[in-house]
Amino acid sequence: MKVIYIPYVFLFVLWSQGIHAQNQINNADSASAREVELGEIVIKASRANSKLKEMHASVSLISSSFMRENEINSLAEVSSVAPNLFMPEYGSKLTSPVYIRGIGSRINAPSVGLYVDNVPYFEKAAFDFDFFDMERIEVLRGPQGTLYGRNTMGGIINVFTLSPMNYQGSNIKVSTGNYGLFSVNAGYYAKINDKFGYSLAVNYIHNDGYFTNQFTGNKVDKSNSLGFRMRLAWNVSKKLTVENIAGAEISRQGAYPYALYNDSLQIPEDINYNQYSSYDRDLFSDALVAKYRTDKFEVISTTAYQLLKDEQEIDQDFTADSLFFVTQSQWQHMISEEITIRSTGPGKYNWLFGGYGFFQAFDNAVDVDQYATNTALLKQYDHRIGGFALFHQSTLNDFIAKNLSVTGGIRMDFENDKLEYRYDRSRNGPPVNIADTVYPSLQSLQFLPKLAVNYKVAGNNFYIVVAKGYKTGGFNSTFERPEDLTFDPEHSWNYEAGVKSSFFKNHLYADVALYYIDWKNQQIYQTVPSGRGSMLKNAGHSVSKGVEFTLRTLTGKGFEILMAYGYTHASFLSYEVDSTLDYNGNMIPYVPRHTLALQANKSVAFKSTSFLDKIDFNILYRGAGEIFWNEENSHHQPFYGILDAKVSFFIKKLQFDIWGRNLLGTEYEAFYFESLGNKYVQPGKALQLGINLSFKV
Repeated sequence: MKVIYIPYVFLFVLWSQGIHAQNQINNADSASAREVELGEIVIKASRANSKLKEMHASVSLISSSFMRENEINSLAEVSSVAPNLFMPEYGSKLTSPVYIRGIGSRINAPSVGLYVDNVPYFEKAAFDFDFFDMERIEVLRGPQGTLYGRNTMGGIINVFTLSPMNYQGSNIKVSTGNYGLFSVNAGYYAKINDKFGYSLAVNYIHNDGYFTNQFTGNKVDKSNSLGFRMRLAWNVSKKLTVENIAGAEISRQGAYPYALYNDSLQIPEDINYNQYSSYDRDLFSDALVAKYRTDKFEVISTTAYQLLKDEQEIDQDFTADSLFFVTQSQWQHMISEEITIRSTGPGKYNWLFGGYGFFQAFDNAVDVDQYATNTALLKQYDHRIGGFALFHQSTLNDFIAKNLSVTGGIRMDFENDKLEYRYDRSRNGPPVNIADTVYPSLQSLQFLPKLAVNYKVAGNNFYIVVAKGYKTGGFNSTFERPEDLTFDPEHSWNYEAGVKSSFFKNHLYADVALYYIDWKNQQIYQTVPSGRGSMLKNAGHSVSKGVEFTLRTLTGKGFEILMAYGYTHASFLSYEVDSTLDYNGNMIPYVPRHTLALQANKSVAFKSTSFLDKIDFNILYRGAGEIFWNEENSHHQPFYGILDAKVSFFIKKLQFDIWGRNLLGTEYEAFYFESLGNKYVQPGKALQLGINLSFKV
């Protein structure tokens, strides 16, 4: 069956099951029903505590149960589950870009915002972390700059972990599988009384690796990671609450399973290079959140800190020859403070005011060994970025007509970017200083407006929104010509119309959106002239347009199904590299034309036996493509799909799972790039099988 027909077939199934749900609603499990009534859930990422169904944005909510049922253990595995969201695997946790509606960035600052337990993740190197004890994920598509500011042009992802005020008990989970997988997760959540709760959780994952380097005979991508989280929650009074969330992850990873691409055979060759490559990362974050609430308003203060320390070692030519080897290290400190005050309770006028400030400090070092000339290049960067913002949003309810609301917002965002740079070179002797420079500061002042109109009628919510998107400019960490030192900001105007509906007493939920993004000065990844490194350059004029929808239903007798589909047509309207080369009309690389997720869950309860309580059957199909890998559009990955499944057995407080990923053994390119005159491919992961054993008290 061609992929274009799949959404319509599944839509028919959803509709028929929704009708069946209406007849069987009294038999539905109440806990599952509450989870499916998504329209009533409050979306924290909205800043205004809006209900999902009433938001003027295309939103995906991924619950803790969905993640558990489908073995979703990282942000990359959310790809396609949220329509038009794609996070490819680019060889290591260092390179973890996220694309939403065609907007993303391979290097430097991200174009999609990520918050984890209220801590902003400004660096993509922190995006790929291990999930454990999750509460939910919220994905808001489209520019969120009015409330979130810089680098949220594609959207925002909010990740929340379990709170001891909402969940109590102890749990331990042990997993094993092929490719040497072994993991253990343990957590303790306690609520001493209505005023105080605390939790401790730890997570360890080991993997022998999926790909073998033929030169050494060893696995390329073995990995170990250890995560830790501690949470304290205190209801000081009926009006005041204080919460502190601290988390850390230590990751040691073999990296970059890149193989030379054979043009004549149109296939990748074996992975075969002579120097071990790796990526090691230490990550720590902490958020202190204080809330003061009255009948008329609520004040929220969020103080966040993040430390990122990493080191990359990479055989940059990825061949059996000793040509180039690069060692790159980074220390990053980030601190931010946000204070918002917003109205509470129903009323014809709702408002929100806020102020935000941040400071980000980088110390980077890049050491390049050029073996042919016996030359070592050492570059050091002392990079400081700071900024502040003021923002406001107002909503008028029952404006002109009943159930018609208008929302307007504006944000003023100021940023200062400063770089100190030192460049030393050594060739058969002591190092010689080539450059030692303090560059003039880059300053940016942006105003980010938004206007939205909502209309509610007969259980449906229609909306139209216009919003400005913005991604900051900055300094390139690798450059060989003065004109390549900096890149400019990029801007977009996003036009979106959508509808959110629920049917059959909230047992069938639909979220549909159409969007058009007019995008100027796009920041495009390019290699430096020598081919040894990458940088950002600004393109001319681009456009991204498409559609996305999510359908979810719970039928009677514990049967639940989901469909999420996104279509993106992202292309260069005007991108002229020089007088002889242009990419006008070409598709923007790294962006899948289609994303598709089909999920079904069936729960079977055994009330007549004392041995087995329940069996859950889960199946998830995720597809993406076609994906062009370069501006020339000369190489692409056709649409491909991954089929995952899981069966869970529940016996009292025990749970036993059998799961599989890529059960059909789909072969695909996870990544493709060109460098040093060669073409390289990273193959996708093959079939994986595993088991889990969980115990809860």
